Amino acid sequence: MEKRLIKGNEAIAEAAIRSGCKLFFGYPITPSTEIVEYLSKHLPEAGGLVLQGEDEVASINMCYGAAATGTRVMTASSSPGFSLKQEGLSYLAATELPVVVVNINRAGPGLGGLGPSQADYFQCTKGGGHGDYRLIVLAPSKGQEMYDLTMEAFDLADTYRTPVLVMGDGFLGQMMEPVACHPYQPKELPPKDWAVGGCRGREKRKLVSYSLTNEAGEANCLRWQEKFAAIAAKEQRWEDFCAEDAEYLLVGYGTCGRIAKSVVLAARQQGVKLGLIRPITLWPFPQQAFDGLAGKIKGIMTLELNAGQMIEDVKLAVSCAMPVELYNRQGGMLPSENEVLQHFMRTFAPECRKEA
Repeated sequence: MEKRLIKGNEAIAEAAIRSGCKLFFGYPITPSTEIVEYLSKHLPEAGGLVLQGEDEVASINMCYGAAATGTRVMTASSSPGFSLKQEGLSYLAATELPVVVVNINRAGPGLGGLGPSQADYFQCTKGGGHGDYRLIVLAPSKGQEMYDLTMEAFDLADTYRTPVLVMGDGFLGQMMEPVACHPYQPKELPPKDWAVGGCRGREKRKLVSYSLTNEAGEANCLRWQEKFAAIAAKEQRWEDFCAEDAEYLLVGYGTCGRIAKSVVLAARQQGVKLGLIRPITLWPFPQQAFDGLAGKIKGIMTLELNAGQMIEDVKLAVSCAMPVELYNRQGGMLPSENEVLQHFMRTFAPECRKEA
């Protein structure tokens, strides 16, 4: 195992190479560009190929063709480019093809700015394209997780035959941190007996998403929903931080999860029993992390880099059994530890003063 000081985007690219990714199709867009740059230099050394499509639409459809052969393939983009991939993602979900997709969020809507944002949460966790489908969404909060969760993404994609999304932001993608670049540990995965083989003498197979009859369409949809339900039951992931004795909770993912840890420690110094739940899977949302909180937790505050999106899933997770408030910044701005703590204390001031 070697430790490197690298950007988060480079950690993703290195993990993809070590995970056996052989093909990358994409179009450069800040703040994700280092991924295609790194892979352009190093993936051919590992026997792979990087091809820049004429745009994001072409790139995601190239992934469709490559994934149909059973080859590990990845694409990466940022918010406006990720929007252009939505139709292709819907087709990939319908044909059940494993592809790893990276979205390093930038501020929006429109072209927005290059600063960190979490404004793509709805788009990423609720499908994004047309039709009833889901993507597994992994949300790293540091360079090491950018590396580890990318490896995990390839295995999840192969296990469930589904596109898997690694979602970061401009801060995580650009920041340099020490990352332990450990070797890929192969897992026992389902055989790819569904893959097409062209004119190689294999049994003829086709991977299409069109249902010729309404009955066939409904049967397909029901089968997909069963798969998504199985994923939701098994793959929920989160981190608890100082949550065992907490009376209040912060909920934040990605960069906000990092900031929230400092807020929790500062609140504890003031005698406030604050804890953190940091979702690692945004879909499936970690509902299980919130089970049993009624009667124990007096209030929750979500920390988000958007107008307030994840807060809806948190409210659903606790069935509105306690107050759920929001602190947010937008447009590429990051909150400081102090301003988050001050907002929390103002929001829950009467209760916190009594306890302190």
